This record gives sequence, structure tokens and C-alpha cells, in this order.
Amino acid sequence: MPSEAHPDLQQFLEAHPQTRFFDAFLHDLNTVERGKRLDLDGVRTAFRSGMLLPGSMFALDVLGGTVQATGLGFDDGDADRPCRPIPGTLVPVPWQEDGIAQLQLTMHEPDGRAFFGDPRHVLASVLERITALGLTPVVAIEYEFYFVDLERGADGLPQPPRGPLTGRREYRTQINAMTDLNEYSAVLAQIARDCHAQGVPATGALPEYGPGQFEVNLQHLPDALAACDQGLRFKRIVKSVARVHGMDATFLAKPYRDMAGSGLHIHLSLLDRDGRNVFACDEPLTHPPLRHAVAGLLDSMAEGMAICAPGPNSFRRFRSESYVPMTPSWSINNRGAAVRIPVSDAANRRIEYRQAGADANPCLVLAWMLAGLHDGLMRRTEPPPPVSGNAYAQSTGEPLPTQWATAIERFAASAFAREYLGARFASHYATVKRAELEDFSSYVTPVECAWYLGPL
Repeated sequence: MPSEAHPDLQQFLEAHPQTRFFDAFLHDLNTVERGKRLDLDGVRTAFRSGMLLPGSMFALDVLGGTVQATGLGFDDGDADRPCRPIPGTLVPVPWQEDGIAQLQLTMHEPDGRAFFGDPRHVLASVLERITALGLTPVVAIEYEFYFVDLERGADGLPQPPRGPLTGRREYRTQINAMTDLNEYSAVLAQIARDCHAQGVPATGALPEYGPGQFEVNLQHLPDALAACDQGLRFKRIVKSVARVHGMDATFLAKPYRDMAGSGLHIHLSLLDRDGRNVFACDEPLTHPPLRHAVAGLLDSMAEGMAICAPGPNSFRRFRSESYVPMTPSWSINNRGAAVRIPVSDAANRRIEYRQAGADANPCLVLAWMLAGLHDGLMRRTEPPPPVSGNAYAQSTGEPLPTQWATAIERFAASAFAREYLGARFASHYATVKRAELEDFSSYVTPVECAWYLGPL
């Protein structure tokens, strides 16, 4: 081993001497992995001086086309920037048999500054405001996802896979059904093993409402950046292992019209300088820090819908009485609200943010959540009364924007977004999403032809 090898790399190779190649990648605005496969010399260079990728990686739409209006394509000469390894993300790839490891990256400017378009740096900048108050967020991520068949249905849409044990295709809804756990036991067991191998603290899986739908909780962590790194690593594990077992896995927010959507729920508490939970209390209704934090989350929620619901399918998840919030509301132990205070003892009191779909970028969702929390704490704002009973039957303020175009424009006009995410990033994100919307809206769909072609 050369003496100049980075300590993290040297330690990894000592533990995994069979490793031949390294998949080094970052996650774009839509969490698509973009990068290269490196040999040993290449990964040594990446640790020493960074791996070069063009800044346009963060100007790509979901199809991989550069949105030229961002200025990061031809106007920028498609210029390269160094992408540097994220500590703790060099891990083996257990589902590959060819001695492959993987490494997550962040993009920087040539002079070492954070690149403005990288969502992880956006989160880091908001996190600095929280830590400046002497506070440390403790974050836990929950992901919902579907296993789907590799083959699409006759209509071109996804369909549930044939059960690995029964061979039957299920279309029923059975929340927390143990038979579903048994049916998918082998693939879930490999996901758990590979999570352990890659340092992703998955604490358990449960069957959700839809056929082949599951939720997996990741262990809470007093490191917001690492929690998101793990969440993104988890998505890659699920998709890759599903393929090994002859299925696809999708984090699309609403793959089926008549089945439950998939969410990205984030649980958050705050530790003070002495390690005490700032939200710890017996009665959440009368605890000022908790109330201020909730108020900040609710006040900023509408302007952040383009973050929490990043694409057209995201908004199909927002339906009444579907456990997806339609208004900026909060509750004590009520899943119909956008912000929930789950059941816990006083010491473990926390907030659950239920707004985002599983297709959202966790770095951006958490950045938006921390921004709202910071604003609420600083201004000491007060939330409306919490909802109880059927949250959908109550008036709890202005409805959230549930149309993609409206959400993008609310975000684009948001002074709050410019203040907390940075004016350049806020404009950049809106530009990419406007381009995606324009392209998507140009397509003629089978549904509109079926509805309108004959009568008109």
C-alpha cells in the first residue's frame, strides 16, 4: 500500500483486499446516482484531489437532459468540478460478485468552496444555523416503497410482482399483514444484511397498505448529513437487491392509482449543548420550544411543496383520507396531520414531518424542515390548535398547493427559500423543475385520448 493512500481507503482495503473497482457517485436534484466506476488508481486520485464531474450534473432533469436555462451547460462550457469523498461512505457492494465497492461524493468548486447546486451542501448550510444556536438535530428517516414486477402491465403501468413463494399476483390491501412479510422474507432478509454491510441502520420492516409495499425505518442519528447519506444508500440497496430477486423496487410516490402512496417521513428532535432533548416534555401542547418549532414547520410548508413533491406523480399522492396531509396542520398522535407528535415518553419527544413523498430528495426535505424549525424558534411563532379526530373533516388553514405548476411557482416566489436555501440555489431548482414541467406537459397521454378523442 503506497504511503500516500488516504487512511479511510487504506483501512478499507485492508479489510476488503479483494476489491477491484469502486463506484463513485453523487446524487443529483432528483437523487439519481451520477458518477463513474474507478479502478484502484482512480479512487486514490479521488481521495487525494477529487474526481472530476461537470457542474451540469445538478442541472439535469429526471431524464438526464441538461436544462440549459440554468447556465451550467453550454454557457458554463460544461465545466468540470472536483467531487470529493464523503467520510464514512466507502462501503462494500454485497450484491455484486466482482469485488466492487462504492463511494458517495459531494461537488466543490476548484478553489475548495462548496458547489452551490449540490443538495448536500444546501443542507449543510441550513444545519449551520441550527448548530450556531448550540443545538444538534437528531434525525430518523422512514421510507415507504413498492416491489413491482419487471414486466409492465398491458396498459404500460407497473403491476405487483408475483409472490416469491406463492407465485400469485396480489392486488389486495392488508396493512401490517404478516403473510406479506413471509412472502417477501428472502428479499427483505438480504436488504437487512446488505444494510448492515453498508452501515445503514435499518431497524425493521413492516408491510404497508399496498400490494408489495413496505416501510423501513432507519435508526435515529445525531448527524443530519450522515442520516441523509444513509437514506440515499438505503434506496440503492433496495433497488439493487430487488433486481437480484427478479423484481423492481420503486420509490415513486404513487405507482398505482387506487393504492396507497409512498412517503418519506422524517422524525426529528433537538439536543442542547448538554445532550438534553429540547423537546422533552410531558405535555406537548404547552411546551414552548416544541410549539415554536411546529409553527415554523407549518408556516413554511406551502412554499416547500415543490421540494417535498418534486414531480407530477408526487401530487397524485395528495388525496383526502389517504394519510397524506392536505393542509398545514399538526397533531398529537394523529397520522392525518402534516406534522405529528408521535407517542413517546417525555425524554424521547420528537416531531414527525409527513409531507414528503418517497421520491423527494432527503437532503432538500431535511434542509427545508430545519429552515422552518429555525425560523419558528427564532421568531417564537405559535401554531394553530392541533387537529384531533378526522383531520380531513376540519378546516386548518389554507389548503396546500397540490398542483405541480402552482407548487413550483410558490417556491420560485418564496423569500423564505431564498433566505434559507440561498438565492442562487432557489432560482436554480425552480428553473430545473419548470423545464421538467414544460417537457412533461407536452406529451399526449392515453387517458386524455380515451376521455376526449371521441366526444370532441
